[in-house]
Amino acid sequence: MENPDNLKYTKKHEWVKVEGDTALCGVTDKGQQLLKDIVFVELPSPGPVAKDQPIGSVESVKSVSDFYAPVSGEIVELNKELENSPDLLNKEPYGRGWVVKIKLTNKDELNGLMDKAKYEEFIKA
Repeated sequence: MENPDNLKYTKKHEWVKVEGDTALCGVTDKGQQLLKDIVFVELPSPGPVAKDQPIGSVESVKSVSDFYAPVSGEIVELNKELENSPDLLNKEPYGRGWVVKIKLTNKDELNGLMDKAKYEEFIKA
């Protein structure tokens, strides 16, 4: 699966799509490949979050990995569909498999995220 051009990426394999003052966030295709078969997603609670703070977790048949806030702000929406269908992270990581929406408090943090080209260099290294 190709990484979309219109997203920002983290070294922890999260993606961010900026929509006005809100960031839609999820796990990248590479991230879900590393986890393999995802069986459970622990969603965070709505409320304030700080960049790089663990806010939930993703469990596969082999391991559990934290999901980190790629930006600071306030969690305003959760993808409740993941509670019954955690495999959406495997099937549609850039679509229905999104995890949270965060209302941004510091848009400058977006400058520290990677664009598609830099992320693809990172995952090849």
